[in-house]
Amino acid sequence: MPWDDAGMPALTRDIGSEPLPGPAAAHGPEGAAVSQYDWRGAWVVNAHGSCDMDTITPLANALRTAIRRYPKVILDASGITFADSTLLNLLILTHQTGTLRVVAPSPQLRRLCEITGVDGILEIRDTVDDAAAP
Repeated sequence: MPWDDAGMPALTRDIGSEPLPGPAAAHGPEGAAVSQYDWRGAWVVNAHGSCDMDTITPLANALRTAIRRYPKVILDASGITFADSTLLNLLILTHQTGTLRVVAPSPQLRRLCEITGVDGILEIRDTVDDAAAP
């Protein structure tokens, strides 16, 4: 069965079929916000907020469009407050399609990239100016 068709299984207690309460939110309820602009020949996508399965669509659409139109795309990740494997997958796919540079990831996102080895694949820079340089 395709992943998109699979439903989330309900967790139950060992002693019966009473559903367990859902997991506590590990991050704030804010969604992702995206702004974009041209900077020194590169297209900058500036993401803010949480980037997970429920909020990734605006960022995914922006990166997909940008990587098709511009020779260099920069993701300013300084405003990302939460990230999980959904964002990592998006970054890897975008990197495989064109030139992507990630700027100023939060300590949480930087650690996630280190743990998974994605920091060895992606070009991570300190500033947008550094990322726009040839």
